[in-house]
Amino acid sequence: MKLDQRIMRLIAVGASIPANCQPCLETNAAEALKSGADPQEIADAIQVGKMVRQAAASKMDRFAQEQDLVALSSVKIAESGCGCK
Repeated sequence: MKLDQRIMRLIAVGASIPANCQPCLETNAAEALKSGADPQEIADAIQVGKMVRQAAASKMDRFAQEQDLVALSSVKIAESGCGCK
């Protein structure tokens, strides 16, 4: 990879927000600091992650609102389900 550790850790900080992973955020923020990132860069990465999470949640909310619940009752559910169990 051509990305240096500082950039990789900042990306990981941002990605930890929509992943809802507190340990990832703590670890990657600390490692980003060790790799030369400053607190403002970490705050910026967190802000980007929040924007991604909010956009994804907003789209899911719209999708859920648009579903025809009567039609969903006839959907065949796979034995494995969706994997969220």
